Formats: sequence, structure tokens, C-alpha cells
Amino acid sequence: MLAESSSLDRLALVEFGAITPNVDFPVHIFPEEKPMNQPKSKRALPGLLIAASAFVSGCGGGGGGNGFSGAGFAPVATTPAPVKIQVTGPNPVSQWNEVAIDTINQPAATTGTAAEQRPSDAVDLAAVHLAIYNALAAITGKYQLYGITVPVEVGADASQPAAVAAAARGVLNGLFPNRSGQYQDAYVRALASIEEGSAKSQGVEVGNVMARAILTLRADDGRSVVLAPYVPGTAPGRFRGVNPVNRFGPYIKPYALESASQFRTPPPPALDSEPYAADFNETRLLGGAVGSTRTSEQLEIARFHTEPPNRFWPRNLRRFAMTDGALVDQARLMAMLFAIEADAGIACFESKYHYETWRPQSAIPLADTDGNPATVPDTAWKPIVPTPNHPEYPAAHACVSAAVAETLKTYYRTEQVEFSFDSTVTGTTHAFASTKALVDEVRGARIYGGMHFRNSLVRGEELGINVAQWTLARNFQAR
Repeated sequence: MLAESSSLDRLALVEFGAITPNVDFPVHIFPEEKPMNQPKSKRALPGLLIAASAFVSGCGGGGGGNGFSGAGFAPVATTPAPVKIQVTGPNPVSQWNEVAIDTINQPAATTGTAAEQRPSDAVDLAAVHLAIYNALAAITGKYQLYGITVPVEVGADASQPAAVAAAARGVLNGLFPNRSGQYQDAYVRALASIEEGSAKSQGVEVGNVMARAILTLRADDGRSVVLAPYVPGTAPGRFRGVNPVNRFGPYIKPYALESASQFRTPPPPALDSEPYAADFNETRLLGGAVGSTRTSEQLEIARFHTEPPNRFWPRNLRRFAMTDGALVDQARLMAMLFAIEADAGIACFESKYHYETWRPQSAIPLADTDGNPATVPDTAWKPIVPTPNHPEYPAAHACVSAAVAETLKTYYRTEQVEFSFDSTVTGTTHAFASTKALVDEVRGARIYGGMHFRNSLVRGEELGINVAQWTLARNFQAR
């Protein structure tokens, strides 16, 4: 049985902590599973403690473009051997990712829990995957736990599939108790497929404990903030959207960052500047619905990346958990990806609503008001694809794609990761030869679609990289 599991009050819970810097641990990409029939020993697991002095650099990252030289991740290879992602099939981690996102993506309710009223896909998915990660890290003893500061004992032969199911179901039930139809049957089926015995019961118990721990850490996460009605801007450069989306996003408590504004982007270029004019004219020529210089291939790329992010990212990132790697490593990578995506989104929207800049669909028709002689108004100009209803700067797709790419690059120790994404909008699949290729394509897509200016994308990428580097320098370390 689990020690300390009967009373959550005996667990000291903290936010993401830091670990001793400059300690290298090897990253095992596809290690073998530990034998499940080893003796019923118990393992004391030290907690993850806050160490405020473990800042890696003044900009909140670690090691710049070459990855990390310490804190648990080996450096990115200077002569990288390509890593090809081979999808071999579903497993408990990928299956519960799908169940979770189907639960989260139900229509928002007018009553119920904060998550039911204001679901946030990456934030809620991160909670699920962190509970799964903690449960499997506790069983295997391979990685440091998130958020627990006292020793917890668990048998090394506890059922990992049972732990995954209990952890995921526990978080979903805490966040979305009125959506049990989306996950309860999956939980019953998952447990029915596992042989009865102490291994199963221990797995369920550790999963339940980790779910309660994550729910306690994320209680009152800020999304219930009361906001005054939004007043659209009227001055040149100001966002003009009515009832824009995700205004509560900047108020959500980050998973790893010290604050949502920690990596706030610098101000966008002045309206009367040359950089602004260059970006303006690029988007005007490439992104318009009529008279564009865009190619048919560029249009397909633009449309490919218009699938709603709350479906596009979870489905495509799920592939990285569907390889022949150890289950604990699948859980670790998913926890990394979604915790970092959540914080990148929180930080990105903090910058968006701090600056509240106009979109090209406003800037181009109203160019006669921007005070820039190098921009010419086109009152009939419209973007080729619909523009999301939130401020332009920085670009959220850039924030997330760069954060994801930096996470994958660090995990696999190389930028040369070969993988594929698909889109339900175009019905096509895009193959990427590197993590950088994904970021580059997303940057182009948002310009070809007429939704963004280049500087917004570049600054968004910088923010996403900073978030990933900060998080990975302090979390998910080998034990």
C-alpha cells in the first residue's frame, strides 16, 4: 500500500521547483520498461523542492540555441543523428490524452466548476498529464516528482496502466464532474482489462493520490477572474475586436513561470517606423483574399494551420506518445509538452492584452491613419482566412509552435526530429524534417493567411523558446 496516501494533508505541496543546476543526466529516448514482476519492494521518493537560486540566466533560459548543458538534459548534439518518430499504436498515456481532450472540448457551461465554465485546453490537459507523470515517476523511481515535498512510498510492481487511468480520471472528475459521461466508461473499461490483485490496487491508489495532489496545487487557478466588459479601441494601432476570446487567460496561474508577464514581449514597432511598413506590406501582398501574390502551396499551408488549436495540437502531439518507448517516458514527454504549451499560451495572451494591437484586417484598410508614408490604405482588403478574435501581437501560433519545438529539440537532444502533422481543415498531412521546419511553416502560414505581421511571429517564437527553456531547466529531471 502507499504510505501517506490516506491523508492529503500530510503532503506538502508546492509549485514547480528548481533543482541543483549543472548536473548532467542522460536522456533515454526509448528505454526498456522495468520488469513488472520484480519483488514487492517499496521505494522512498524524495520530493521536488523550491530552490530560488537556480536561475539559469538573466533571460530565464538555459544555454541559448544549443539546448541545455545541465539541470538534467544533455546538450543538443552538434552533429545530430536524426530521430524519426515511428507511431506504433496507442497506449494508456495516449488513450487518456484523447479521452481528456474530448472531455475538455465540450461546450462551456454557464454553471458548474471553473473549468466547466471556462475550459482551457492546454491548461487542463497539462493537469491531467502531470498527474499521470507523477504516478509513473513514483512507481518507476526514474524521474523527480512534481509538487510533492515529502517522501512517498509505492511498490515498484504497481500497475502502471491502472495508475495512468486513476490519475487521469481523478483530475478529470475534479475539473469536470458534470462531464463524467466523457471519461467514466473509459475508466471502467481500463480497470476491467487489468488483472485483479495488489499491483492493480496499488496502481489505482498512487494514481488517485497524484490526481488529488495536482488538483490541490491548481485550485483557484485564476480563471474565475471577473472582467469588465471589453471596450474596443478606436485609436490607430488599437485592437478593434468585440468580445474578444480568452481574456481570462493572462490571469491563470502558470505551471512553471514565476508570473504570466515574466517573458512579456517588447513593444511592437511604432506605426510610423520602417519595420512596421515592411511587415504591413508583406502581409498586404501575401495575405489578402483578392489580388494576392501568394502561391497555391502557400494558401494550403495557411489553411492547414487554421484548424482550431484545441484539437490540432493535442491530436498531433499525441503521436509522440504513441511510439515503442517506456510508458513513463511517454508520460514525461506529454507532461512536458502540455505544461509548456499551457505556460506559453498564458504568457502569450498576457502580452496580447497588455499591448492590444490591431490586426491586419483593421490596419490595412485604416492605413491612412497610421502616420506612415510607406503604407497605403486598401479599404477593400480582407484576409484570405478568418482572423481569430484576439489582439495581434504577439502571435499565439508562434508562441506555441516555438515552445513545442524547443521542448522536442531538448527531449530528443537534436533539432533533426522527423515527424508528421495532419489537419482536418485541408485533409492533408505535412512531413517535417526538423523541429525548426514546423516553426518556419507556422510563421509563413499566419502571414499567408493575412492574420499576422512578421514581427509578431518572431517575437512570439522568442517568448515560446524562453518559456520552454525556463521550464526544462527546472523540471522533469532524472532522479
